[in-house]
Amino acid sequence: MLLHLSDLHFGAEQSECLVAIEHFCRQHPIEAVAVSGDLTQRARFIQFFKCKQFLERLNLPYLVVPGNHDIPLYHVWHRMLSPFARYKAFFGETEAILETEHYFLMGVNSIRRRHHTKGHISLTQIQYIDEILKQAPAHKLKIIVVHQPFYASAQAPHGLKDCPVLGRMALQVWSKNGLSALLHGHLHQTAVYDLNQIYQLQQNHPILEVHAGTSTSVRLRSQQPNSFNVLLRTGQVQHYQFNRVSREFVLT
Repeated sequence: MLLHLSDLHFGAEQSECLVAIEHFCRQHPIEAVAVSGDLTQRARFIQFFKCKQFLERLNLPYLVVPGNHDIPLYHVWHRMLSPFARYKAFFGETEAILETEHYFLMGVNSIRRRHHTKGHISLTQIQYIDEILKQAPAHKLKIIVVHQPFYASAQAPHGLKDCPVLGRMALQVWSKNGLSALLHGHLHQTAVYDLNQIYQLQQNHPILEVHAGTSTSVRLRSQQPNSFNVLLRTGQVQHYQFNRVSREFVLT
């Protein structure tokens, strides 16, 4: 099982959700954790510190990528000169690879200092990830973790306008080398799409676009509760929502 968390927003987190996630990880055979950005609310030192402590308490391998909330918003000088300094102090480089028994995860940084919410993918990133995909073991699920979605419905707030520049081009390239799924956050809404059908990528297997809601934040949207996703090694996606009566995440 791969646990997909997103939009933790430490600084606006709910402690009962954190406790419930820790309990879930103790009760299930989680192989790794992927966190698709917005680890913090305002990219402050203490927020990164608390997020790091939480992820370490899970006692599982994890891969994170930055979200637009993980670079300074009001400190313009820091935003322009060293936007990822605090992120890197706690989590290292903004793009990493995590390989487990059944999953091959690749983190892609879609955040740019000159833009508040819109995602960006560069030609260099497209080429780099393509080379990694070619070398990744064919029997493992090849999964990209990136904050902004590559597809969103017209009803999703900020969805279409925040999809990364060159995202469609990236999909056309990456889909040729066994890409199984992309994991996103940003919209605080849960959804699963088959990009192979939407963009006619002409592959003989689904390429899933997996959106996660906010796992722990008070910043809920469209009446959706706190939630996370689980990706089984078969490629199936399960969705869990936080139940405020039982104070646990339950399968929907």
